[in-house]
Amino acid sequence: MRTGTSSRRFATWPERAPVVCFERVFPFNLPNFLTLVRILLVPVVVAALLAETPNADTLAAIVFAVAAFTDGLDGYIARSRGSITTFGKLMDPIADKLLIIAPLVSLVSLHRIAAWVAMVIIAREFAVTALRMVAAEQGVVVPASVLGKAKTITQVAAILAVIAFQSTPLAVDLLLYVAVAVTVVSGIDYFFGIRRQVEEARRKRLSVSG
Repeated sequence: MRTGTSSRRFATWPERAPVVCFERVFPFNLPNFLTLVRILLVPVVVAALLAETPNADTLAAIVFAVAAFTDGLDGYIARSRGSITTFGKLMDPIADKLLIIAPLVSLVSLHRIAAWVAMVIIAREFAVTALRMVAAEQGVVVPASVLGKAKTITQVAAILAVIAFQSTPLAVDLLLYVAVAVTVVSGIDYFFGIRRQVEEARRKRLSVSG
């Protein structure tokens, strides 16, 4: 009897282990689900932008606005329910970058945004992502800062305005320049902030080992 019971337990362990590991890596809650939804909506925005059909820009603007809304919503739910996870801290900024970069590239290809504007914004996003990876290797997870959120808001507003208006008025151009300025400032802030946190984490490890 003991042999049969132990064998049955042993047989179920490999089946349960992947589920347990998956739940640890990706805790399935509403904020994480919304983050995944935002990622899945990005190709829809791009397809609508590049489609040569009536009301394609309207569809792209609506889907982009919905995807951007999930950014603020998942953060609010995570904080209010205390369901902030490491997965969310890492994947939420990645989803934000995809939501910004993909439409930017599409709009540049359509000659609706100057290439240098997209280059500045995209370069900042990749630089911050690289800094996050370096920080993660040091055991430091860097959540989005206030300036980072302000950057996202101005970028979303600018891109949404460009999508909504075929011929961009002066106000939209000014909004784009504001978005670029906030993007650069927030990138500098991230650099010094991550550098400070990595150095603090390194000092703590040295003090513990010493």
